[in-house]
Amino acid sequence: MNKSKIEWCDCTWNPVTGCKHGCDYCYARRIAERFGKRLPDGAPDFEDYSSRIHLLREKKKGNPYPYIFDPTLHLYRLNEPAHKTKPQTIFVCSTADLFGDWVPDVWITDVFEACGKAPQHRYLFLTKNPARYAELAKEGLLPQKSNFWYGTSTPSTEDGAFASDEYNTFLSVEPILGDFQLLQEPLPSKFANWVILGAMTGPGSGKHVPTLETINNITNSVTCPVFMKDSLLSIMGEEKMRREFPWEGK
Repeated sequence: MNKSKIEWCDCTWNPVTGCKHGCDYCYARRIAERFGKRLPDGAPDFEDYSSRIHLLREKKKGNPYPYIFDPTLHLYRLNEPAHKTKPQTIFVCSTADLFGDWVPDVWITDVFEACGKAPQHRYLFLTKNPARYAELAKEGLLPQKSNFWYGTSTPSTEDGAFASDEYNTFLSVEPILGDFQLLQEPLPSKFANWVILGAMTGPGSGKHVPTLETINNITNSVTCPVFMKDSLLSIMGEEKMRREFPWEGK
């Protein structure tokens, strides 16, 4: 696990890395392509080259991304949360989409099991494929635990979201793309227990700066706590920045 500069978590944990969504604003892909070094085909930990998903049992020294941005399960990382006794808010798979269609169920359940062995932490999951949450819930594979939070990344209005009154759910509207507006009327609290907002950073961000009106449209559409990332500071101003956590005050 690594201490994180992401404002809404304490650290990140990446038992799975890599993604096939192909978002042009993905910071994780840029990092992997810069610092990774692909292992040769047929390497000892090679698993399924035809599907471009892989499994690593041991850490490859000096190579943080041995398969660049191909989805990869790092088995040696599964026990990391259990080694941290101090409670942490953990962003799970910050450099992957654990719930992408290409991810085997067993990878997901292995991660859930590892979380269950370290209940002192709060686990935040995030996906651009919220339908997978619903599928896992239907199969009885999505844990209903108070320290598990299931988030949906929704940078545009067209994206769906996982909504349930049986699970902790949240929306991450980052980056805010276009004139994003959830609904004219406030959403029920069960739709999302928390909303994270942020602007695009890095290459191309100057073309996607959200307006104050767009940000207000989003906040006016929810009744739950809102967390604004530092990337919105120049738009909102410090006095109007909201940095709320849904578990505070409980």
